[in-house]
Amino acid sequence: MTANTIDLDLYVDAADLSAIAEFMNNPLVKGFTTNPTLMNRAGVKNYAAFAFEAAQLVSPFPLSLEVFADDEQEIYDQAIDISKVSPNVFVKVPVTNTKGQSLEKTIHKLADNGVKINVTALMTIDQVERVSNALISGVDAIISVFAGRIADTGTNPIPIMKRSSEITHTKVGHKLLWASPREILNLIQAQESNCDIITMTPDLWKKLPMLGKDLTDLSLETVQMFYNDATAAGYSL
Repeated sequence: MTANTIDLDLYVDAADLSAIAEFMNNPLVKGFTTNPTLMNRAGVKNYAAFAFEAAQLVSPFPLSLEVFADDEQEIYDQAIDISKVSPNVFVKVPVTNTKGQSLEKTIHKLADNGVKINVTALMTIDQVERVSNALISGVDAIISVFAGRIADTGTNPIPIMKRSSEITHTKVGHKLLWASPREILNLIQAQESNCDIITMTPDLWKKLPMLGKDLTDLSLETVQMFYNDATAAGYSL
C-alpha cells in the first residue's frame, strides 16, 4: 500500500489555523477535526471566532467542532449553535458527560433535528451499539472510536473496530472514524477494519511518506543517520 492507494478518508486533527491552511494544499486531505484540548494548546481564546474562521478556511471539507459544556441541556444548546456556524460543520458530542452519564438522548434529539454529529470518545462495542441506535439513518453522522487509546491499555482494537464497522454501516450516511492513531500501521489496520475515516495529527502526517517504504532502504538510512549524528557530535574514544 502507498499513500496514493489508500481507500480511506484521511482527516487532519489540528487547531493551528496556519497548519490547517497548509493542509488544504494536500490532495490526500478529505476533512478536519479538532477538540478543546488542541484548541487550548494552539492558544485559541475565542471559540466562536475560531470556529467560524476554521469552517470557512476548510470549506467545503467537513470540520468537526466539539462542544465543551457538561450539562445535558447546555450541551444541546451549544451543539445547535455550533451546527449553525457553517454547513460543513459536524458537531462533536462525547458519548457521556464527565459524570459518565450517557448522552444518548441528547444525541438522538440533535440527530432528529438534522444536526450532523460526530460522536466522540467511544471505546467499547456497547457504546457503539447505543450511539448507533440513538442516531438516525439518513442524517449524516460520524462515530469516532479511539482505537489508539484502546491499544494504550494493551487491548487489541482490531476486533472492536471491525464489529463497530458492522454496527455503524447498518444506517445510511453513518461513518466509522479510527481516532487517536499512534503510527502509520494504524492506517492499514483502519482500512482492513473497514473504517471510513482516520484522523491524524500533523506529526503523524509527516510520517505518511514512509508508507510502503522498502525496509532494506530504511535500514540503510537508519545506519547513515546514526553515523551522521555521531560525526556531527564529534565523538571520539
